[in-house]
Amino acid sequence: MAARKETGNTAPIAETAVKQVQIDGLVVLKIIKHYQEEGHGSEVVQGVLLGLVVDDRLEITNCFPFPQHTEDDVDFDEVQYQMEMMRSLRHVNIDHLHVGWYQSTFYGTFVSRALLDSQFSYQHAIEESVVLIYDPIKTSQGSLSLKAYRLTPKLMEICKEKDFSAEGLKKANVAYEDMFEEVPIVIKNSHLINVLVWELDKKAPVTEKHELLNLSSSNHLEKSLQLLMDRVDEMSQDIVKYNTYQRNVGKQQQQKHQYTQRKQQENLQRLSRGETPLPEEDVNKMFKPPVTPSRMDPLLIAGQINTYIQHIKGFTSQNLGKLFMAEALQDQTN
Repeated sequence: MAARKETGNTAPIAETAVKQVQIDGLVVLKIIKHYQEEGHGSEVVQGVLLGLVVDDRLEITNCFPFPQHTEDDVDFDEVQYQMEMMRSLRHVNIDHLHVGWYQSTFYGTFVSRALLDSQFSYQHAIEESVVLIYDPIKTSQGSLSLKAYRLTPKLMEICKEKDFSAEGLKKANVAYEDMFEEVPIVIKNSHLINVLVWELDKKAPVTEKHELLNLSSSNHLEKSLQLLMDRVDEMSQDIVKYNTYQRNVGKQQQQKHQYTQRKQQENLQRLSRGETPLPEEDVNKMFKPPVTPSRMDPLLIAGQINTYIQHIKGFTSQNLGKLFMAEALQDQTN
């Protein structure tokens, strides 16, 4: 996905960092509805978050989706669309301040360069902005999966300087654990909505309440492991590329040293014959160094691998609990 552009209509800047994200229940339903209407399989849906900052709490009170458009829609202006939407919301007295964006994910696949660039753009302009990651697959299994992330100060500095070399990342002491910070989420509903949810829960069929005890897990686990292996393969390929770069740098340094020695010997011979020594030349211009590969992509791959591992760990632990529970129930019935 392309990096999203933030607009100039931003929320007021707070003096303290955001320590909690409060989301209205209606916003959660809009995000879920957006994916159900436009998300198909691995297709990602995105949208804008609106709200305000109160002390160290970011309150998200409204949202609207980015429209799905193809590459043929060259006349579509995304920034203009966002401005028109927020202007319309302001006219009907609805919160219209920009506080971030949301995105769906496919089996936890969201740690990418596109997300990094988008969140940096938002967070650079709107200090308190967050990105909400909605996982529809995990949500369909019985537990709402909605998490809020921000870029860490270390990563923000690296992105500002645009120094993604191995030396730059080492100097900043940035590892994949230091890229994103998760912000706690609280979902807030009015008392009337809480009463409605309680009534709907009483009317729900008994069979639907037992979905959490479903023991089928092979498809989800198999897909997660396949994606994990794909990322590990990408990491292995990148390691090979970086090792090749290091070997090329070593060969070039050796060639420079040999050239310098040959030139010194030739100058000594010319001086012994009374001739003028060869003019000084810039060795770096004669031997152009290989292009230093960016280390940000491998760092993101490592972060994505860690995300897959955490998902698999949580999923398998829950299913092991179900299996032990089923075994205990089976023993009781026998």
